[in-house]
Amino acid sequence: MTVNGIDVASFQSSTYSTTGLAFVMVKATEGTSYVNPKHAAQVAHARAAGLVVGHYHFARPGSLTAQAKYFLKHAAAKAGDILAFDWEDTGVSGTDKDNWIKHVQASAAGHRVVLYCNRDFWLNRDHTSFAGDGLWIADPDASAGHPRVDHAWTFHQYSSSGGLDRDLGNFASKAALGTWAAKGVKPPSYEPFPGAAWFTTGRTSPIVAAMHARLVAVGCDRYKSTANKNVIGAGDVASYEAWQRKYNTEHHKGWTGSQLKWPPGKETWDALHVPNV
Repeated sequence: MTVNGIDVASFQSSTYSTTGLAFVMVKATEGTSYVNPKHAAQVAHARAAGLVVGHYHFARPGSLTAQAKYFLKHAAAKAGDILAFDWEDTGVSGTDKDNWIKHVQASAAGHRVVLYCNRDFWLNRDHTSFAGDGLWIADPDASAGHPRVDHAWTFHQYSSSGGLDRDLGNFASKAALGTWAAKGVKPPSYEPFPGAAWFTTGRTSPIVAAMHARLVAVGCDRYKSTANKNVIGAGDVASYEAWQRKYNTEHHKGWTGSQLKWPPGKETWDALHVPNV
C-alpha cells in the first residue's frame, strides 16, 4: 500500500492542489546562495491541508558542510518534517552525498533524513548504498510504486510531466507516514495554560518538560543543559522569549517590550503546544 505526494519548487504555484495527497516535498535551498522564494508559502499551504512536509536541498559542488548548515537554517523544519538531499549535480560525489546526510542526521537528530536521486545516479554513481533513513528514487519510466532498483525504497517519483512531479510513499496510510516521519514519537500532549503566575524559576513539573521539548522542536533552543528538563531555569526563560519573538514575527503581532518577555502568555502557549495554530 502507498500514499500519494508531490514535490514542488519555485516553478510551481504556492497554492497547488492538495486533493488526495498525504505529503509534499518542498525545495528549500540550493548550494549556499539560493533559497526558494516560495518555500515558506508552499510549506504553509501543505501544513494548512494537514499534510506531512518535507524540505529538500539541491546540492552543488563545494563545501557540503556549509551547504548542510545553510539548508538547516533556511528550511526551518518543524517536528515531524522530513529532510532530503537532492543529488543531481555530477560534480557532487557519492562521498559528498554521504557526508551531507550524516551531518544533517547528527545536527537534526529529531528528523528523518532521506536521499533523492535518479536511477542512473543510484546504480552508477553511488558506491555505498547509503541513503540515510530512506531512498527517494526518481524513475519516471517505471510504473508507479515499482522503481527499477533492488534497494528498498521509501519514496518513488514516478512522473515528471505537466509541470508537476508526482510521488508515492511506501506507507500504508498518511498516519503511518506521519508516525515514521516523527520517528514514532508523538509530540508532547497539550497542557492547558496554567496562568502566568505559575511560571516561577525552580518549579518542577512534567508540564515544564513538555514545554522544553516543544521549544526545542520549533528551533527555540537556548538551553545550556538538558539535565533538569522538569525544572524551570534560565534556559527555559531564554528559549520561551525566543519563541515569543519568533511567533511575533511570523504572525505580525507588533509586540514590543514586556510583551516579548517571560512569563508565557496564553496565545503563545497554545500556539507552541498545538502545532500549526
